[in-house]
Order: sequence, then structure tokens, then C-alpha cells
Amino acid sequence: MSVSLRLDLRQSQSLVMTPQLQQAIKLLQLSNLELTSYVEQELEQNPFLEPQEAPPEPAAAGEPPPALEAAPAQELSGAPLLDETPVAGDGWSGGTDDGWADASRDAAPSGLGIDSLGRIGQGGSTDFGADDDDALDARLNRPISLREHLTEQLMLELPPGQDRLIGLHLIDLIDETGYFRSDLGEIAARLGCPDERVLAVLLRLQQFDPPGIFARDLGECLALQLRDRNRLDPAMAALLRHLDCLARADFPALLKHCGVLPDDLPEMIAELKALDPKPGLRFAHAAIEAVVPDVIVTPIPGGWRVELNAATLPRLIVNNAYHAELRRATPDRRAREFIAERFQSANWLIKALDQRARTLLRVAEAVVERQSAFLVHGVSQLKPLILKDIAEKTELHESTVSRATADKWVATPRGDFPFRFFFSNALPGAQGEDSHAAAAIRDQIKALIDNETADNILSDDQIVEVLRAKGVTIARRTVAKYRESLSIPSSVQRKRAKALRLA
Repeated sequence: MSVSLRLDLRQSQSLVMTPQLQQAIKLLQLSNLELTSYVEQELEQNPFLEPQEAPPEPAAAGEPPPALEAAPAQELSGAPLLDETPVAGDGWSGGTDDGWADASRDAAPSGLGIDSLGRIGQGGSTDFGADDDDALDARLNRPISLREHLTEQLMLELPPGQDRLIGLHLIDLIDETGYFRSDLGEIAARLGCPDERVLAVLLRLQQFDPPGIFARDLGECLALQLRDRNRLDPAMAALLRHLDCLARADFPALLKHCGVLPDDLPEMIAELKALDPKPGLRFAHAAIEAVVPDVIVTPIPGGWRVELNAATLPRLIVNNAYHAELRRATPDRRAREFIAERFQSANWLIKALDQRARTLLRVAEAVVERQSAFLVHGVSQLKPLILKDIAEKTELHESTVSRATADKWVATPRGDFPFRFFFSNALPGAQGEDSHAAAAIRDQIKALIDNETADNILSDDQIVEVLRAKGVTIARRTVAKYRESLSIPSSVQRKRAKALRLA
């Protein structure tokens, strides 16, 4: 058996992801703030890049971005254009404690140094030097946490010793809403002390601020708050024992259990509604991040002006003079190759920023043109829109449109919205009428429910009939899904809530 070797030549086409194309794709999907961070890293690594000091005017749709046009970058042939090269699609449519010392150490909140007797120490995290002024200011300016608030009260109310250590351990077990849901028997066995002592410390902690803290259930939480107001009389205690009747709006049963007159029950219910069922959440300080728009839309006579948010766009120039001087002063071949590579990288970055700005403006202008009725009349006029529609309008690939709109915000006269808000699947209209955007249907469902009366609560089936009369074909399960996405309870729950408000 003989084996023959043969050499053939074949011609084929394939898509090659060059480093420059990869960089252009990466920049396109970054928001303006993320882009600024990326450019700052490039400024540190590339000696030929410099920030542009004079801020230009915002770049409007249909105009070359002045921040990038002013950069003296060299024009390179063969630059990757995102609108000419299709890329891979990613589019979218629509602890155990062994002893007292360990218990006090593990239960101590951050920022407090506590010794084995439960006393505030001078070392550890509370020992600030002369170089820690910024850290100290940050601690003083940040909001106090629930555990820190309770620990401060514990240090004043309980003397050093075992009770304070038990209290520190209980504070560490409280949840963010202020409830204590652990088993006292297990805690006593873990700490090696009687159950009665742990319970006694828990009752002391229940007197701390805010009222209702360390409650083991909703009834106890409300009772602690009423006791703090000196309003926990036998009638209110009976009402708290029968909260299930209150949830069902069974007022005859409540009158029987509480032994009060019909005119007194509404006042008791109103007093309960004024209490805080989750007292610990007032210390839950979530970090609020301000929305910084990437595109700004403003009205002009006869239309809309679309421009990039120039205040958040990085501005770069390439220092050609420094590059020429460095090349002349560098005889080493490897060093000259490194200089050429860094200089080309700087020019590619300038060109990629320019292409990103132009692509984002093209996409934003197409979206605004399609949703101009929303900008004038509101969400009820939001039109169905998918990535394919914008891709056909701008002659870009769908994946390019997806990257251009990902994680970016648009500032409009009606508020700031993510780009994703303007994209919505279509629901068919009745009898061949125009389709409707899902967001507009959700707005109609919310409006119908907001206008309900106590004697006319709309079920999901009734909402379907109302929308069908308006020319919208929709299934009941779709109405339920949209209602739940708006955090609107069911018709039975809404009926109970309105009955309680009437009471």
C-alpha cells in the first residue's frame, strides 16, 4: 500500500478579528464614564497620548465630532469600520463561636475595637494616625449602620461582662429589617449559658431604638412600637393576635375579638398602619448612583437635536512632535520598533473613538426619529421597536446596534431613560390595526388599575376585555405578567386593600 503526498492551493474567505477591530468593538459597548476610565489607563501607558484641554462644543447628529476632529491624528488606511464589518451577534430584543472572646470579636461591627470584656478599645480599627485623615473623614461622613447604632446603645445600657457579650452576639444575628429570627436555645448552647439569660438580654435589646427592633414576628414588632407609645391596651393586643382576620378584612370577627365599638375599629387599624413593620430598613443606606446620560436630546423648531454628552467624553490628541523627536534620538532598533508600535496604537485609539462617536450618533438619531411621538405625547405613544429596525435604518449590523445601545442612557425632556427603554416588542392590534408597544400596554394597564374604585376592581380577564375594546389583542397571562412587572397585586389583594382604606 502506497501513500501519495499532494500539495493543493485553495482560496477562501474568513473574518479576522484584528486587535484594532477588537478595540473598536470594546469601545463601542462602553458608556461614556467607562470610556473615560479606559482612556485614563491608555494615557498612563502611551507617552504619545495627551488630554485635550479646551472642551469643544457637543457633537450633534450629522456633524463630525469636534473633540475627535481636532485631534492631529494621522489618517491610517484600512481602518476597521464597525458599520462595514459584521461581527458575532450578541443582540437583545426587547459562624460558630468557641468562647466569650471569639463571640465579642466576631460580633463587633467594623470600625469599633472591642476587647474581651466588651469594652471599646483604643487600638485596632479605632487607632488613627496622622496619615489617616481621609479615612477618618470617610467614617465620620458615611451613614451609621443598624449594627453600629445598636452597639452604641449596648455600650451605654449594659456594663462590661457576659450580658454585654451576649448582646453583641445577638446584634450580629439581626437581619436588615430589624427582626431576630434565630433560635434562643441554640444560641444559649453555643455560648454556654442558660436560656433564661439569653432571653433576658433579648428583652433588654427590644427596648433599644428604633422601637420594634429585635422582634421575632410582625405582631411583636407592632406591639413593641405601641408599648413605646403607651398605646398597647387590651383591645390593641387582641387586634395584634388576630392579624390574619385583618389581612382578610374580616371586620365582624375583629369586632368580636377586640370587644370594641364599630366606630373604634377604623381608628385602631389606622394606628397600626402608622407603625413601621420593618424598623431596621431606615438604616439600610443603599448607594445611590447618579445617572449620567451618554446622549442628550433637546427640542428644536421642527424636530429634535441629538448630541453626545460632551462633558463626559474623553478628549485626546496625539503628540506628533514628541514622536518625531524621540525617533531621531533613538538609534536602537528594538526601541524604535516599540516607539512605532505605541505611536500607531495612539492613532488607532483616536480613530476608534471617532468611529464610536459617529456610530452612537447614527443609532441615537434613528431611535429618536422612530420614537418622536413618545417625546411629544408620552409613553402611551411609544412605538414597537427592535434592533433589526434600527439596523436597517442605519445600515449597521444588529450586533453593532446592540453594542451601541448597551448600558447607555438618553436624556430627554421627559426624563432620563436607558436606550433599552425605547426597544419594545410589538403586540398585534385587533382587526388588522397597527401593533402596540409592550411598554405602552403596561402603561394602559397601570392607568386602568389606578382609576379603579372600591366597588369596581378589575380582574385580569376584565382588563383583557377593556384593552380589546381599545383595539389591543392580548392574553390574560400577558396581562398578569405585565401587572406583576409593575409590582401591582392581584384583584383580590387590591380589593382587600381598598376595603381597609375605606374602613
